[in-house]
Amino acid sequence: MGNVNAVSREDKLTGIFAHPKCRQHDPGEGHPECPARYDAVLDGIRSCVPEDRVEYVEPQPATDEHVLMCHTREYLTTVKRDMELGFPSLTTGDTDICERSLEAAYMAVGCVVAAVDAVVAGRVANTFCVTRPPGHHATSSRGMGFCIFNNVAIGVRHAQRAHGIGRALVVDWDIHHGNGTQEIFYEDPSVFYFSTHQWPLYPGTGRSDETGRGQGWGFTLNCPFASGSGRTEIIGAFREKLLPAMRKFMPEMVFVSAGFDSRAGDRLGQFTLEDDDFAEMTRIVVAVAAEYCSGRIVSCLEGGYSLDGLASAAGVHVRELAAASVEGCRR
Repeated sequence: MGNVNAVSREDKLTGIFAHPKCRQHDPGEGHPECPARYDAVLDGIRSCVPEDRVEYVEPQPATDEHVLMCHTREYLTTVKRDMELGFPSLTTGDTDICERSLEAAYMAVGCVVAAVDAVVAGRVANTFCVTRPPGHHATSSRGMGFCIFNNVAIGVRHAQRAHGIGRALVVDWDIHHGNGTQEIFYEDPSVFYFSTHQWPLYPGTGRSDETGRGQGWGFTLNCPFASGSGRTEIIGAFREKLLPAMRKFMPEMVFVSAGFDSRAGDRLGQFTLEDDDFAEMTRIVVAVAAEYCSGRIVSCLEGGYSLDGLASAAGVHVRELAAASVEGCRR
């Protein structure tokens, strides 16, 4: 894999932040969050995106300091203890683990931290991170729903604390509600959390009346939809709810919790989105980023459990990010 510093400012590419260590997280035979997902995503990108429009980057692992920006020290101690004792799953919830899961989790966070650094520095136009294990269910004090650390949330905090980013938008189109991301930012007016998800479904959060608390009231926008929902409902929410909200919020950086289990035929969801719909959602997010924050986007893999659908949907998502990088260079 290449070095992100090789990307010139005149021809910025889409950075693909991935490391084989993220493949080493293996929850066990038959588990939907399997190592083959890592391969499927990279295969999908290679089949959909011209080779000269992306730059593959292997980052360094995150540190405890990165993790502690969003998670409690007590939780981090629990995770390390569970790993050291060889438990088959985290004691905090339904996240199966193996002896290399913690190493993979630090690397997943490292992908996002490095992606933030590269985007803010202008070394790449935008990024997609092949993050395993996923992160959006991990709360400040609890790992659950296949997640250990909240990759996107840590990326947001890193952008704010290391680079002075003020307002950040998190767009979450996973079939499941990102309860962890919502919890971490629920009282924070500097982070706008927007989610489309199937309701009712795991983890049971994400009602439309969950809009934030205290100073964060009005900065959470949940759009729950019934089983069988698809383009009309989800893209309608993007156009009719997200876009008007962003005219007021005006983000300085955009993050995507890119869960492809909202695609038709997924093992764990019952939405009917197709690849073209993911392309359209990506174009909407790209337009928001282009208007308000110089195109700065950090997108991270969340769910997606039918391998062929995951590959094709992730591929078109990155294709649109790469197309945006070309357009941005022409401006």
